[in-house]
Order: sequence, then structure tokens, then C-alpha cells
Amino acid sequence: MTEQFYVGVDQDENNGLSHLGRIVRDAWVFDILPETEKCSGWSSSQMQNLYEKVYVAWEPYAHLPSRLPEALQQRHTQIYEQAIAIAKREGWNPELKEDD
Repeated sequence: MTEQFYVGVDQDENNGLSHLGRIVRDAWVFDILPETEKCSGWSSSQMQNLYEKVYVAWEPYAHLPSRLPEALQQRHTQIYEQAIAIAKREGWNPELKEDD
């Protein structure tokens, strides 16, 4: 079995709005990673470790952006609004399809 590696948030589908891309972006929100770290070439185990750190960071806020303190809420909004704008500009359509 060949190990898979993450392509990086900047090369991920829909400008990193995938499950793994959101983990990276949330790591930025909580300063677990600097925004310059795109996680390109990270192994599955590295991504799992990152997921666990992000999960713990979200726990005090019930995993809801609306429960973040104001500074983190603003950072979350800024990071995700930028990602969404770029994804839309590149053709991403956020509407669910019948098979979603």
C-alpha cells in the first residue's frame, strides 16, 4: 500500500475548502501553524496529528465559529472569506448538488 501525501492547501480542490484544507485553515486560525505553512507533502499521519491539535483547539468553543472570542472570530472570518472568494473566482459553486 502506497502512502498518500497531502497536496497542500494552496493546491487542494476548491482553494483548500476540502476537509483537509479546512484543518489547515483552522490550524492557522488557532496559530497552530503559520499561514505560510501549506502542508504540501505532509503524510497521512502528519495530517492526523494536525487534525487532533485542531480538534482540541476547537473543543472550548463547541466547534462553532460563533462561540470564538472576537479576535479569533475575526481571524476565522478573514481566512475563510479570502479562501471562498478565491475559490468562487476559480469557478467553485457552493450550491449542493443532488448527490451531495
